[in-house]
Amino acid sequence: MDYRALKELVRQGEGTHLEFKLKSNHPERIIREIVAFANTEGGKLLIGIGDDKSIQGLKHVDEDEYLLERAIERYCTPTIDYTMERVPLANERDVLVITVPESDRKPHYVDDPINDFRRAYIRVEDKAVQASKEVREILKGEAAERNIRFTYGDKERALMQHLAHNQSITVDLFANIAQIPRKMASRTLVLLVLANVLQVHPDEVNDRFSTRPG
Repeated sequence: MDYRALKELVRQGEGTHLEFKLKSNHPERIIREIVAFANTEGGKLLIGIGDDKSIQGLKHVDEDEYLLERAIERYCTPTIDYTMERVPLANERDVLVITVPESDRKPHYVDDPINDFRRAYIRVEDKAVQASKEVREILKGEAAERNIRFTYGDKERALMQHLAHNQSITVDLFANIAQIPRKMASRTLVLLVLANVLQVHPDEVNDRFSTRPG
């Protein structure tokens, strides 16, 4: 990537497929973004770019690149494919561009066995959001490409009646409406997403499920 292409990317601003970081001194945050891109639709992480779109670059790019490569290798499970390139600036600084394709081995996790920490993240608009149990199960099911079958019974009828009059539903609300255990409500919604009947809208607080358009 040359400087002109970098400027054009920065001009677009952060979004589903693009994230800016000014520095690499918090590698755990960068790992989180990389995992989120791999678990969603892929993207680019530009390090040396401010939130205000200022192209400042990194002064010690060799050190930054080495530390990031080590962190990705150590904390991403399973291994994530990525490329890392430098875009030189006029002031003897560089911007690091990490390109992460969408993975076919989802879900990926930030895994820190020392601190007993293992979390999956996904990209929601311009943020890395921790993936709920339901979203993790959906990612696993999509990667496995299984043929999903389900029985249309009382709980599914209650669900569809609710969605006929409301835009969306949560796991807890579905469990309450259908008077079933939360675990069963969770499993049912996951199956219906994998069967292309519903779609999930991940959220930092509560995922919502809605009927798939068309």
